[in-house]
Amino acid sequence: MPQTRRDFLKTSLGTSALMSLGAGVPSWLGRPALAAQPQVGASPGHSGETILVAVQLAGGNDGLNTIVPYDDDVYARNRPTLRLPADKVHKIGSSLGLHPQMPAFKRLYEEGHLSILQGVGCPSPSGDHAVAMQDWQTARPHQPHCQTGWLGRAVDNAYDAYDPGEVNVPAVFVGQIPRPLTLNAENVVVPSLRSLKQYTLHTMPGTAGGQAHGRRLTELAQLPRDQRFASVPGEKSPTLDFLRRSSLEAHAASQRVEAAVQAQDSAGAAAYPPFQLAHNLRIVAQLIRAELGIRIYYTELGGNEPGGFDTHANQRDNHGALLRQLSESVAAFVDDLKRDRLLDRVLLMTFSEFGRTVKENGRRGTDHGSAAPLFLAGGRVKGGLVGEHPNLTDLENGGQKFHTDFRRVYATALQRWLGFDSASDLGREFQPLDVLNAER
Repeated sequence: MPQTRRDFLKTSLGTSALMSLGAGVPSWLGRPALAAQPQVGASPGHSGETILVAVQLAGGNDGLNTIVPYDDDVYARNRPTLRLPADKVHKIGSSLGLHPQMPAFKRLYEEGHLSILQGVGCPSPSGDHAVAMQDWQTARPHQPHCQTGWLGRAVDNAYDAYDPGEVNVPAVFVGQIPRPLTLNAENVVVPSLRSLKQYTLHTMPGTAGGQAHGRRLTELAQLPRDQRFASVPGEKSPTLDFLRRSSLEAHAASQRVEAAVQAQDSAGAAAYPPFQLAHNLRIVAQLIRAELGIRIYYTELGGNEPGGFDTHANQRDNHGALLRQLSESVAAFVDDLKRDRLLDRVLLMTFSEFGRTVKENGRRGTDHGSAAPLFLAGGRVKGGLVGEHPNLTDLENGGQKFHTDFRRVYATALQRWLGFDSASDLGREFQPLDVLNAER
């Protein structure tokens, strides 16, 4: 006897099955992009939406030994043990070079996939880690009671604009530390993710019933959308309808993630170095391939390292190791996306709460300073050096003075890249920087 759609829905997504499945469904798996989504490995274009990846460098990165003015006598005199000589750095411009541990960034720079924004900082910067980081994370300097982050507000705005039947969440944090304040929103909870296992839904694993249930969910997902989500005649339970929809959408999202991983494995997994940041960025790349509608990713470097970028003592080796991890991890991420022609849709940006002092201290380290360079990487960055290297004799808090407000970088990411209203997010208008190429 032929199975009717009513029978199919009831046997596939009956109340008891839904309740058992619903209990194990991560809430952020609901509402993925299901309609008109391209398949993994589709031709260029995909969903067409741009994606931002923010990388937080925790502790206060020493910009002066990241972008090195190797010919500057003031630099040499102030850093008798920490100075990096001309024959060690990777030269990128007139009297400037990248740290010796950053050859991967030198390659990206030469390929046109890396922009270096010099002299970026905060007005009247704080030398306190927590205060300075809050200023950068909220984009509301000197407003200690602000509880939303600049990307959290972007998520709120995006959530209002999206059709909730088409996307799941606009943003995800990938990392091992607690979710940063940057992603605090008023109306949306941005999920945290440590591994792709958290994004894989197994329906009653290890049982024949569970396998059959998974097959039925897959079959149901192949129905036309108006039939897929229509209520079963005679069933008027909003709870059952919600569970049916959530289960189906979560199953579809999980399948997309698994398909993206399998497609990458079958094509030959991209080579990533054995660093935690590289692991996080590999997860980001796989989620981008899964086309789940996530437009903002956030990860960090230094939060799980002793001191992170807060290099008050024995800076040379510790700082070099972190910069190597940053450089090689980001380069692997860029290469991975470029292989599948996804790089033009992605912009990666770094930031840290402040730079460090020009003069080294007595412990072969540096103290809290002010301005520092930021990096932008992607397929549509203009590439090269942006802005002048700050003067080493005109200082603020013992560090270099900023000439570019960090909120101009945020406005660039929000307005020019994501297409969001940056003024409502940042509290007022900030002029975006001319650092991005038009869509190719």
